[in-house]
Amino acid sequence: MSDLFTTITTPNGKSLEQPLGLFINNEWVKTAEVFETINPSTEKPICSVYRAGAAEVDKAVEAANAAFKSPEWSNLTGSERGDLLYKMSQIIKRDAEAIASIESLDNGKPYANECLAADLVESYEVFKYYAGWSDKHTGQLIGSQVLGKNKICYVEPVPLGAVGGIVPWNFPFMMMAWKIAPALATGCTVVMKSSEITPLSALWYGKVALEAGLPKGVLNILSGFGADVGSAMVSHPKLAKIAFTGSTFTGQKIMEGAAKSNLKKVTLECGGKSPFIVFDDSDLDLAIEWAYWGIWYNKGEVCTSTSRFFIQEAIYDKFLEGFVKLTNERAVTTNPFDDKCTIGPLVSKLQYEKVSKYVAKGKEEGAKLLSGEFLDGPGYFCKPFIFADCTDEMAIMKEEIFGPVVSITKFKTVEEAIERANSTTYGLAAALFSNNITKAHSVASKLEAGMVFINSNGDSDIHVPFGGSKMSGIGRELGSYALDLFTENKAVHVNMTVPFK
Repeated sequence: MSDLFTTITTPNGKSLEQPLGLFINNEWVKTAEVFETINPSTEKPICSVYRAGAAEVDKAVEAANAAFKSPEWSNLTGSERGDLLYKMSQIIKRDAEAIASIESLDNGKPYANECLAADLVESYEVFKYYAGWSDKHTGQLIGSQVLGKNKICYVEPVPLGAVGGIVPWNFPFMMMAWKIAPALATGCTVVMKSSEITPLSALWYGKVALEAGLPKGVLNILSGFGADVGSAMVSHPKLAKIAFTGSTFTGQKIMEGAAKSNLKKVTLECGGKSPFIVFDDSDLDLAIEWAYWGIWYNKGEVCTSTSRFFIQEAIYDKFLEGFVKLTNERAVTTNPFDDKCTIGPLVSKLQYEKVSKYVAKGKEEGAKLLSGEFLDGPGYFCKPFIFADCTDEMAIMKEEIFGPVVSITKFKTVEEAIERANSTTYGLAAALFSNNITKAHSVASKLEAGMVFINSNGDSDIHVPFGGSKMSGIGRELGSYALDLFTENKAVHVNMTVPFK
């Protein structure tokens, strides 16, 4: 048993028992291979975890399917499932400091200001929220007043069965919560794959499941790579759905694979290149505050990051001055366990190199660099990059960078702002600032995005659907809308006439 766990001491002084094995059928499982996970602050290995492959996917899917049919799970009432979800929320809440410590170590996000204060809070709140939904996602009766006096029909939302989830490295624990909680609330069983870059915090769900008393096989956690584990899940004929968060390119591959296998349902939350529009009748100080938060939160490694700023020309220079000033004052790039840290290291060497290439490309294409620099190692640290006087044809204006880089341009008219904001293949989020409420609502209605924020930026909420349009994905997570994506509406027709003659 000892080689399935290791003790990790984090920079904030916590000594934690970290799971290393896969979690399948309520057991910790070893495999023939392991892989390292790297601390982005030091570029040194933290530990090695056991690596799943196609065989382990089969075992996890079989366990999930057996659990779905078992009386220990299938006979539970909605209230009883809700009790289990509530227990999970309280365990996560109790252990939030430990989980946040592991995640900050593995991902590089600021421990106090982001991981503990936001991500872990939302994680346990999501489980509590869906605990409340477990006995309220009811069906519909279509009565004889509609169908005729001799017939009724009832529509029952039935769980899909064993479902799969694949999460990215930017919110390793919270993205798991977004998928696990509504799936369990509806009565599904789950196989989850973490990112190979940040596998550690996800494994804590095994601890949570055991302590909360989930029946065997209801929740399974796999550490591994997309090429084998992800592909095996997508093509598996006994998974009824894949819920995915990640890149648009991978989302396309998942959709293709799902179609070729068993036409399993897919929910895709993919990339973004979200616009941030500031009109000259806005509260400029308010806009600058939200601009800062909307691009620099989590090092810019956020799908909804507003990485394209469109500022009306009359206030362009004043906005630039205020935004650069605020960034230089507040953006503290340092070890994520320093309480002053607001910008931790980029998550990996690969991401560091990607951001480096885009910064070089921005300079090469003629954008004006106002602020930002790469810092000497160890660690994948940089100060946030602010580019001004950008044009829509520049790579930094068109392509998702997924890092602390913002591209700023000016516009003249409302119509121009809308047209240029929509000139992207993405459609995840958008933010706009104006004190003219009529203008604000009119512009919001014309922006091609799944989420629009008026006089705020990226402050999504677990009660509200989250998702995008165009190449940013399919379906919605969070709110009651997520429940529909883990259920099938079964119509039962009841004939109340005399026997057929």
